[in-house]
Amino acid sequence: MSFIRGLECKECGAGYPVEPRMMCDACFGPVEVAYDYEGMRGVVTRESIDAGPRSLWRYRDLLPIDGEPVAGLRSGFTPLVRADCLARELGVRELYIKDDSANYPTFSYKDRVVSVALTRAVEFGFETVACASTGNLAHSVAAHSAAAGLKAVVLIPHDLEEGKVVGTLVFGPQMIKVQGNYDAVNRLCTQVADRFGWAIVNVNLRPYYTEGAKTHGFEIAEQLGWRLPQHTVVPVAGGTILPKVWKAYRELVTLGLVEDVGPRIHAGQAAGCDPVVRAIETGTDTFHPQRPDTIARSIAIGNPADGPYAIRVVRDSGGAGASATDAEILDAVELLARTEGIFTEPAGGTTLAAAIKLIEAGTIPRDESICVCVTGNGLKTIEVQAGRLPSVPVIAARPEALAAVVDQAPAEPGAGSPEAAAPGGGRERWQRW
Repeated sequence: MSFIRGLECKECGAGYPVEPRMMCDACFGPVEVAYDYEGMRGVVTRESIDAGPRSLWRYRDLLPIDGEPVAGLRSGFTPLVRADCLARELGVRELYIKDDSANYPTFSYKDRVVSVALTRAVEFGFETVACASTGNLAHSVAAHSAAAGLKAVVLIPHDLEEGKVVGTLVFGPQMIKVQGNYDAVNRLCTQVADRFGWAIVNVNLRPYYTEGAKTHGFEIAEQLGWRLPQHTVVPVAGGTILPKVWKAYRELVTLGLVEDVGPRIHAGQAAGCDPVVRAIETGTDTFHPQRPDTIARSIAIGNPADGPYAIRVVRDSGGAGASATDAEILDAVELLARTEGIFTEPAGGTTLAAAIKLIEAGTIPRDESICVCVTGNGLKTIEVQAGRLPSVPVIAARPEALAAVVDQAPAEPGAGSPEAAAPGGGRERWQRW
């Protein structure tokens, strides 16, 4: 069932029909999807959601499509990890990682937004879908288009990481490298959307595309047993996901599916590209565009389209912002990997590093529930770890050669015994390690 009322300008409130459209004719503000929440009451329930598929489409009634989904049938419903080892290291009581590095099929949160955008593109009758991308979006558009039988055109910065280039090309899209950073690529896509008749997911389909990001927030609440975390730390690139996580929380409150605990939304950015965080810190309503200079390329957008709305949400929710240096980002990537076994790309390291700063500053209290949003997989960006990890010895295939390079400290008394595994024994040894 569709509960879409149409499109509505986020600035002046002007209404428009459901059509490919990015901005308002009257004030040039961005438009977004408006819903009939009264019609949803009693129809969209915890039970109706639980009866849905174990994918992002379990929230179909809260998404802007009319018919059956054609993409992302196995995307979403990614792990919400109770990060107890990391929590102990940071000295916090309740910490979760929402892990979209495990999203199917391209291991980033972009599989959510693309699934919704491509389904809407088919409903509008488009045969070619395109995007401007820092890497993850191109990867996702290429994969989902292949599965849906659509032609894909992906435009990327000329110096994108090789892992993301190869991971995208394998799906057979037409890839075009554009000289310049993401902002130059996005500007080009905006200029050609109407001329070429393409469904550019983050341009003329942006109102529908961004709604897919809500499912990240829906899942956090559902996986927490239908409650909201007190603090959610979200990365900011184009500014899409942060306001939509907040919108997801507000929709669940409006429908009576969760209690309003006053959740705070916090923004994380790289120090080499942090226009939104700087605006939050200085108390201004607008940001100054920047030229990105950071290893966190997937969030290196110096002129974020939804930046003003990310700023507004952080302020309205009582949240804060923090930025991290490249060194802090890589430290956080390695910390998350060694404590929780999650390998994230620099965007996720940015979010965790920002969360750590906010915790240490007392902005996020250590005794309140915290969710850190990880949006991409580290296997796509292995170049950034070069030179930071230990060298690996090469030995002959002989026991004595192995003995020469491994720790030969004697085993602790009782190691391997039932007593060592009992409460107190094994746990104490783990804490010492």
